Amino acid sequence: MLLYIHIPFCDVKCPYCAFSSFVDKLDLQQNYTTALIKQFKYDVQKHNIKEFKTIFIGGGTPSQLDIKYLEQIFNTISPYIKSVEEITIEANPNSSSKQWLQDVKDLGVTRVSFGTQSFHPEKLKFLGRKHSRDDGINALTNASLVGIKNISSDLIYECDIDNEALLKEDIELALSLNVNHISAYSLTIEKNTPFYKTPEKRKDNTNLAKFVIDKISQKLPMYEISNFGTHKCKHNLGYWRYEDYLGVGNSAVGCINNTRIYQTKGLNEYIKDPIKSKQEILNTQDINLEKIFLGFRSVIGVDINILSPKQQKRANILVDENKLYFQDNIFYNKDFLLADEISLYVGQ
Repeated sequence: MLLYIHIPFCDVKCPYCAFSSFVDKLDLQQNYTTALIKQFKYDVQKHNIKEFKTIFIGGGTPSQLDIKYLEQIFNTISPYIKSVEEITIEANPNSSSKQWLQDVKDLGVTRVSFGTQSFHPEKLKFLGRKHSRDDGINALTNASLVGIKNISSDLIYECDIDNEALLKEDIELALSLNVNHISAYSLTIEKNTPFYKTPEKRKDNTNLAKFVIDKISQKLPMYEISNFGTHKCKHNLGYWRYEDYLGVGNSAVGCINNTRIYQTKGLNEYIKDPIKSKQEILNTQDINLEKIFLGFRSVIGVDINILSPKQQKRANILVDENKLYFQDNIFYNKDFLLADEISLYVGQ
């Protein structure tokens, strides 16, 4: 079982962000933490959960949450993480001081994922980021100095102002700062975000995407369409293997026994009733298609045994066309940029 913990607080709402996050709500930290702990205790009992293999604390911006509230959360989950393999926390460079990094390491965090997005001042402004180039450099450096071994840096590409020189500088700088993982995301224009009104902010450029992949892959192996690393994120690998996971916090999503569980999105509504949730029972076709999409966009691949005879035939056609390869009863994708097309073709 995997555990996802959602921390919804942010110091600024980025114009491209569609995640559940709230600005100027830090006065609700204690109430939110109390509600989150209440939901956690209820769910582990309801689902008879004994332990978690990995934990991912995401947001929002978890580094906005006062360390005393993170301590309350860790004190609550500690009986369930005695054999935990990995604990990841997300952080923004401007809100993760060296002391904060030391504190979360002392709590048990083994991996930090920084929302750097870029080191270029003009691009940081374009993306509405509050941190500076130096903040990004200092955060990654300090994580290494306090002894955190697994450090990831997020980068965004296909912005209107992007070019190969800018992206090359971002990638090379990140790689020089002891990161062993990079998550590189193409800028996505989402509904209900400021960028949705200005879609020209995104530069749809396949050549840039290939450039980013080739450049990062020279130092860090690609193991998913947006992820590269000598240390693969074990929590995300669990998602892609279709393992059960519990989601706690407002807007968190879980999936247990082929039932997807959605927590309340509103912050005040969640605090008022953290037990309330909606459920969606996934049918056989839903599960099949999800495993196909997850498998072909990552190194997990797709087991032949989950495919119907018709799907196996299509997959074998792609093997003959050198788009997939087949090994030990698993079909693997050779080009993650074609993941959606391949998944749609095999899964139909």
